[in-house]
Amino acid sequence: MKTLKRRFGMVLLIVAAVLTASNRVPVLSIADAQQPPGEYDLILRGGTVLDGTGAARFRADVAITDGFIVRVGDLSKVRARADIDVRGLMVAPGFINIHSHAAPAVLPTAENMLTQGVTSELLNADGAGPLDIGAQIDGHAVKGLAVNIAASIGFNAVWTSVMGPSNTRPTAPDIEKMRALVMANLERGAFGVSAGLDYKPAYFATVPEVIQVLLPTRPWRTFFPNHDRLTPETGFSSRKGMEETMAIGDGTGLVPVFTHMKVQGREQGSATAVLDMMRTATASGRWVAADVYPYLAGQTSLAALIIPGWAQDGGLAKMRERFADSALRSRIVVEADQAIAARLNGPESIMLNETGRRLTDIMRQQGAKTGGEAIVKILETESPKAIMSFGAEADLLKILQYPDAVIACDCGAWLDTRAHPRGFGTFPRILGHYVRETRTLTWEQAVRKMSGLPASLIGLVDRGLIAPGMAADIAVFDTLTVTDRATYEVPNAKSEGIRVVLVNGVVALRDGVVTGARGGVAMRRTGLMPSRPLHVSTSARVRGAGTLTHRGSLTAKSITVDLQQPSGARTARGSFRLVTTAGDTARALSFGVLQTAKDWATVSGVLRITGQDRPFTAIFDRRYPLQDGAPPMVMVQIQGVPPVTGTLSGALTVNLP
Repeated sequence: MKTLKRRFGMVLLIVAAVLTASNRVPVLSIADAQQPPGEYDLILRGGTVLDGTGAARFRADVAITDGFIVRVGDLSKVRARADIDVRGLMVAPGFINIHSHAAPAVLPTAENMLTQGVTSELLNADGAGPLDIGAQIDGHAVKGLAVNIAASIGFNAVWTSVMGPSNTRPTAPDIEKMRALVMANLERGAFGVSAGLDYKPAYFATVPEVIQVLLPTRPWRTFFPNHDRLTPETGFSSRKGMEETMAIGDGTGLVPVFTHMKVQGREQGSATAVLDMMRTATASGRWVAADVYPYLAGQTSLAALIIPGWAQDGGLAKMRERFADSALRSRIVVEADQAIAARLNGPESIMLNETGRRLTDIMRQQGAKTGGEAIVKILETESPKAIMSFGAEADLLKILQYPDAVIACDCGAWLDTRAHPRGFGTFPRILGHYVRETRTLTWEQAVRKMSGLPASLIGLVDRGLIAPGMAADIAVFDTLTVTDRATYEVPNAKSEGIRVVLVNGVVALRDGVVTGARGGVAMRRTGLMPSRPLHVSTSARVRGAGTLTHRGSLTAKSITVDLQQPSGARTARGSFRLVTTAGDTARALSFGVLQTAKDWATVSGVLRITGQDRPFTAIFDRRYPLQDGAPPMVMVQIQGVPPVTGTLSGALTVNLP
């Protein structure tokens, strides 16, 4: 209890820093605002809006001020300091890549991401990354950011820092050390706990051990994206790996996410059964999500998923010592061949991407009889990366269509010329090939999977939607021309058809060309920002009234809210009023989308305070789990005003869709 209360206090202290970090301009006092009445910084005029919820597109202008969307509608009679004509184009929320392997040095430019329409990246995928994510993202931000960044804490990094490279069992003190590292980083603003249990040495962690390490994360209501572990004991079963991820989610309260979901090798053709498993769990109240990219091949180190775990125990030098033992070498070759047969589409499906050489060609040159034999020979002196095909198109189509499958590229801001084409092509490939050409998805479905859904999954409250009060991260594209150009042979060919990209209201790409602007920010998460499904299709309501108290100090005289979003409505309706301790009254003028989860809701919008119209975001948390037995929590962030946050003296109700 005392620990939770200390964490609660720390969370409240960083709420201001978290949401202020999302402001795109120096924070002004209300009196400093110089915006003339009726004017905006920028209006995107005449486009067709896909708002990120999956709802039907509509024609509208979008007005932006101070890095926020402030109006959506017919603004033909309204002035702006700048206009961009987007007639005939789609206007969507900026795409959010929740599985990023960005190169830090490339984040100030991020051309390969901006030309895909990506405006935010979540770092430390597959369990990787440093042990202090606060220092990590602040360090990346020093030179400026072309896109927004956030970070998860990597389970693999935590496990390796305590357990080392070998297959050993953690003691109780080891578990406590790992717990402390995970919890410290959640308090620093981590957006989740990522894992790659298919990668050594985290591969050696048992499910009960993973659960023990992550058990204290339950009150944080965050998510667990995992590169599912496929083991020889299960016949390298994709389904068994996913069941393991779900078991960890069940044991910890984290939302399980199947990282770049696929049905591999011998299990190809069984996507329907796996997706039914996800549907059943979700229907029972245990939400399960996935991320997926639109390719039938992945990229990783040649050894990682082919050389058996026992042979990699202890690291690269130990593995090569085992290669030198003839008996062990023979066993490794046999088991590597079994992995190739069970997981991949045979030796012919493996290419060393730095050189473009196919494994079958190398086998002929070496005189190797099997793919496993050739791989062992390569790994004796090299540690290359490889592109490996693994799946079937029919399975991919079903996964892409699953409502809670997010599009993520398994890439990031990079300049690699010999990498996977997903680094330059993922998001436009979805739009061009899987929407326009094959009609696997509608435009609305695809954009939802790249904006609103990833935002809600990772806990964002001010991004992912086109609505008043939302951060102005926007991607404008041409439905007739948007397409990927990157191939396995030329993986760094830039995509086409993404015409304009705004990052926090700053034009980062125009006419398909990057501007060099660095409008991105480093984002942090708090315990008030839970992972949640994106529910907006049926009616929801939030009501409450009272005063707000922050650790014994009054932060607002009163607050009242009564909002509902009827079924079929694009935005919320109702009233929101806040009276500050200075006696100023803030009244909402317009609202964005009312998002709800169990005992929790958030809404954005525009309010008027001291004669100025300001975008705002409000969070209402009926049972804040980081403080047992606490009254309801409310946080209100008004652009240019210190955050108002604290416990609510009155009742708060949230009616779910």
